Amino acid sequence: MKEVFLKKDRRRRLEDGHPWIYQNEIASVKEDPKTGDAVVIRNHQGHGLGVGFYHAQSQIGVRIASYDPKETLNDAWLKRSLTKAWLHRKRFLPQTASCRAAFGEADDLPGLVVDKYGDVAVIQVLSAAMELRKDAVVRAVRDVLGVTCVYERSDAPVRALEGLADAVGPLYGECADVVEIKENGLTFLVDIAEGQKTGHFFDQRENRAALAPLVRFAASEKPRADLRYREGASEVAHGARTGATVLDCFSHTGGFSVHALHYGAAHVTTVDASEKAIEAAARNIRINHLEERSTMLVANAFDLLREYEREKKRFDVVILDPPAFAKNRAAIPGALRGYKEINLRALKLIPDGGFLVTASCSSPVSRAAWHEVIEEAAVDAHKLLRLIDDRSAGADHPRRIGMPESDYLKFSVYQVQSRA
Repeated sequence: MKEVFLKKDRRRRLEDGHPWIYQNEIASVKEDPKTGDAVVIRNHQGHGLGVGFYHAQSQIGVRIASYDPKETLNDAWLKRSLTKAWLHRKRFLPQTASCRAAFGEADDLPGLVVDKYGDVAVIQVLSAAMELRKDAVVRAVRDVLGVTCVYERSDAPVRALEGLADAVGPLYGECADVVEIKENGLTFLVDIAEGQKTGHFFDQRENRAALAPLVRFAASEKPRADLRYREGASEVAHGARTGATVLDCFSHTGGFSVHALHYGAAHVTTVDASEKAIEAAARNIRINHLEERSTMLVANAFDLLREYEREKKRFDVVILDPPAFAKNRAAIPGALRGYKEINLRALKLIPDGGFLVTASCSSPVSRAAWHEVIEEAAVDAHKLLRLIDDRSAGADHPRRIGMPESDYLKFSVYQVQSRA
């Protein structure tokens, strides 16, 4: 196998678990590897550190596929790695037919994402090496996941960095553009052809379920110890309840809104700047028969929050799940300003005892910086906060220790109280 030798004075990120080797860490190569070739990685003394896929032009010179320098990166390796990833999902999500089946480097499948929607698999091929092995990827996905259709959504901006054009369309079987899935017992219609990324954000599955205790009561109500809850019901066993009023900003296809309504919210206002997203959210609310307590708005969330502040509107729960504000380190300062602004405006709408549910999917923004900016927003809003829950992505999005990029999702629940 062709070889890549690393510099003596490089940082030891590889040994610490980070699966990327940058071009400026490479001292030399042997046997003239080409982009997409499998290579053995060796330190400056010639000791084997692992095997990976080489790229001659990308800033990421090698993507590690295995820390065993004797591993052969062939079709059998690909199938074994996908099988291992799928068994992980079956262990931790045994009742789930739809989930992220493979999460790139976190599953030792660099440059490959696979989302399973029942009998349909949607793949994202994000590296030149996986592009060269796409036929083998399709065979492995078909055989391991047992799907009847494989659809490609390789239209992420990162492909351009690998010298790849976008690729979208069916690769195996007959694929409908819209598929139906179940999440936490609720029904969602997913547009795999034109929806964002692969169509549905599985990473927030457990976080959407975490809304249940937040929305069952209005902020003014006092929960009682003798109440027995029935999900989706408008009443509880020992007396009527009001349920929370909820504002869901950046709703996308309504995942949080549907869950909030199902768990007993009195009313949910669903907001997104995209008319297409709001139409999809409305469909998902209707298919679950929850539309009577729902309002849909096409609006800019920043502007709407300012308007609601002027109108002195109040919501027991405000949910913020914006798209990534920072794609790289240079964008971090602007992203933090944006996160502070939107959380500040949201906090001003929440009465005492209510909840701020806030998320960030900006990988370059650290968890510490994320919490700090929310705390700064609370000071400016004259609010006191209690951190009730602090989460990341679900079990089908494992985080690779040593690779901060895999710990991209921050999800926090704060209870809000006014201060003098």
